[in-house]
Amino acid sequence: MVSDFFYPNLGGVESHIFTLSQCLIKLGHKVLVITHSYGNRVGVRYMTNGLKVYYLPVKTMHDQVVLPTLFASLSIFRNIFIRECVEIVHGHSAFSTLAHEGILIARLLGLKAVFTDHSLNGFADVSAILTNKLLEITLSGINHCICVSHTGKENTVLRAKVPANYVSVIPNATDTTLFKPDVSKRDKDKITIVALSRLVYRKGIDLLASVIPIICKKYPKVHFLIGGDGPKRIVLEQVREKEALHERVSLLGALDQSEVHETLLQGHIFLNTSLTEAYCIAIVEAAACGLQVVSTKVGGIPEVLPPNMIRMAQPNVNAIVSALDDAIDSHLKGTCMSPSACHQFIHRTYNWLDIATRTQLVYDNVKKQPNSSVGKLLRRYRTCGPIAGPFFVLIFTICHILLQFFEWLYPRHLIDIAPDYNG
Repeated sequence: MVSDFFYPNLGGVESHIFTLSQCLIKLGHKVLVITHSYGNRVGVRYMTNGLKVYYLPVKTMHDQVVLPTLFASLSIFRNIFIRECVEIVHGHSAFSTLAHEGILIARLLGLKAVFTDHSLNGFADVSAILTNKLLEITLSGINHCICVSHTGKENTVLRAKVPANYVSVIPNATDTTLFKPDVSKRDKDKITIVALSRLVYRKGIDLLASVIPIICKKYPKVHFLIGGDGPKRIVLEQVREKEALHERVSLLGALDQSEVHETLLQGHIFLNTSLTEAYCIAIVEAAACGLQVVSTKVGGIPEVLPPNMIRMAQPNVNAIVSALDDAIDSHLKGTCMSPSACHQFIHRTYNWLDIATRTQLVYDNVKKQPNSSVGKLLRRYRTCGPIAGPFFVLIFTICHILLQFFEWLYPRHLIDIAPDYNG
């Protein structure tokens, strides 16, 4: 598993990689994670069930993503892949530089590669165009791609120009043993609306900031619990200050994974205001804890929960307020789905062992595919555009030459094979 996003950072990609790795280990596979350093967490660490994590000594550039270098990563990726006898490299997230580099280096070394795209991306702005071109180049050389929703698959096929038959849809899941409902933790004298996300623009924090004062004026008993941190926190603080809502709007800041469950148990309604979302694991966790879910109708969210468990609204203030009105009215009348029924549905539908088994089928299929020569890979990369194609063919040719140099300088038979963990 290769990605910039992993523990101790928290998020959907991070929890997906960790939990999927744990399930694959239980199925008998050897799994290791490669990510960049986090603070003083550098080097090799072992996590639950012997999950080995390489925290590479690479500095991050922006938003926990490393500076793309490719050449500088060649030696260390080659060493790890050979030392750990890696057969398949699985990259996660289109925004992860390490994932792209790991896959490209793995393919030049003759290893199989799988990529999971966790997010949706646009086509209009400069950053989207550059990200899409990089994704197109990476996916042109992989063996298979996984998306977390059918909407995500359509988006990836369009922006990366990857054949649809190369893409499988395997959703996220949640560990329902960690998200059990407990209505005794709720305050019976008030209605608590919980919102947990990174406080960034694409999570719709501006919408949330506009909705809060309207709902608070309409319902004196409503309180907001908001967990997460990010550049948009200042917007929520300004609204709380302007409307004098200090006692009714709690900004909890960044939460540890153990605190997420405790926060959800205090809520009656979970609110998600994302502007784009391939698959929202937060609403699954909230539903597992028995909360009513109100969410914007964007991306792959309509695929996640059935209509009787979620109220969806267009991403505008009036629609979200109307959906919240409906959820609050349902709560007051006691007509909403029971917490235990919500939990049982999530337990049956989103099971990590099932997700891991389906991912294992992808791995089995990939292992059966014939190895591609470097020449064939370069011909694939050449088709990625009249400018980008030849440019990246040149870059990858230099990488291939450098890998041959490393093979002469430090032959693979001199690299010690890492012993397997026996816990």
